[in-house]
Amino acid sequence: MATGRTFSVIHGPAANRLRRLATYASVSVAALLIWLETGSVALLSSLVDSLLDAAASLVNLVAVRHAMSPADREHRFGHGKAEPLAVLGQSAFITGSAMLLLAEAVRRLIWPVRVENPPAGIAVMIFSVVVTIGLVLYQRHVVRRTGSIAITADELHYRSDLVLNASVIAALVLGAALDVPILDPLFGAAIGIWIVYSAVRLARLSLFQLMDHELPDDEREKIRAIVQSHPDVTAAHDLRTRVAGPTAFIQIHIEMDGALSLVRAHEISDEVEAKLRAAYPNSEIIIHQDPEGIEEPRSNFPRRVAAR
Repeated sequence: MATGRTFSVIHGPAANRLRRLATYASVSVAALLIWLETGSVALLSSLVDSLLDAAASLVNLVAVRHAMSPADREHRFGHGKAEPLAVLGQSAFITGSAMLLLAEAVRRLIWPVRVENPPAGIAVMIFSVVVTIGLVLYQRHVVRRTGSIAITADELHYRSDLVLNASVIAALVLGAALDVPILDPLFGAAIGIWIVYSAVRLARLSLFQLMDHELPDDEREKIRAIVQSHPDVTAAHDLRTRVAGPTAFIQIHIEMDGALSLVRAHEISDEVEAKLRAAYPNSEIIIHQDPEGIEEPRSNFPRRVAAR
């Protein structure tokens, strides 16, 4: 899950370059894996998925490039949500195509058709598995370094392709060996269900960011520990976090000795921010300073949430 990943990642030109290379690799692999289908529903499902991969990867390429655009007058918080928006659109598109695949599988269950040219199909699928493994390994490397949700979604999609391709190989081998035409649409239907499952996961991934979901509890506790490790910070409250693309947004109130000068309080706040930025380099941080022991209106959130 996207909200569970760490945000101690690289940023700036190096991260942008990795994101661009990952999208280029994804588009190239998707284009490479679009081939003529052999009459098998299982292999047709792979062809459909490869076409979807190409479309989704192109959308990712555009979304990632837009998300990397710096903040401007109309978008003061940047363009990071372009990534989850693209992922949400992809998941809807993928689900629709999977429904068409399931409909074709049902048609073949009612009117079975013999699978044609299974050896060629098996060779194509083995090649597809090898290429996809290479792409997934590279995408996982990029996700670890950049935290990009769009690349995360692409990696999840191609990981599901590995299961899809293995199922297609099984369908072609068993269909040819046993001469049971019904196996092909059964595998095709199973693959369609798998694609829908993956699409739902992608949609959930994007909604976490679009709905400004909090960081996981362990990340929030880490932030609180960093803040309260400063010797002049007596307490911290009203921690709020959210994520937009690879960027984490952190807001927190810190309590200090009320007798401190405004200049010293500002210095302490800067020191706390520097500690947080060292742990979360690609983040936007807002710190509010409160004098210790002064009651102030708290947020409207339930106490158990606001106190975290």
